[in-house]
Amino acid sequence: QLQLVESGGGLVQPGGSLRLTCATSGLSSVHYAIGWFRQAPGKEREGVSCIGNNGGSTNYADFVKGRFTISRDNAQNTVYLQMNSLKPEDTAVYFCNSRITVIFGKIIAVGSWGQGTQVTVSS
Repeated sequence: QLQLVESGGGLVQPGGSLRLTCATSGLSSVHYAIGWFRQAPGKEREGVSCIGNNGGSTNYADFVKGRFTISRDNAQNTVYLQMNSLKPEDTAVYFCNSRITVIFGKIIAVGSWGQGTQVTVSS
């Protein structure tokens, strides 16, 4: 079973940047597409971005297009989410998931969740 651990969150000022890391173990992640999701207080979890197993295809939610970039290093079994131009509304717990699908442009997860990593954007 593929296991995922998120890290890299923190407190950042509006306009700042963070890079989140999703480290995988247990199985080779090369066979899995990976998605990033987030959940803000009082809101439902939502898909942010996903990347195909070989990194050749990516998908972004409209609210992060042009600001976030997803990438992966299969040799390191790691998926990254580079977040630039952060806004207060990006504040959330961010999760990665390996059991994902995209339906009508919306990224959906069907796998279990880890602890996530907290991102807080505030001045």
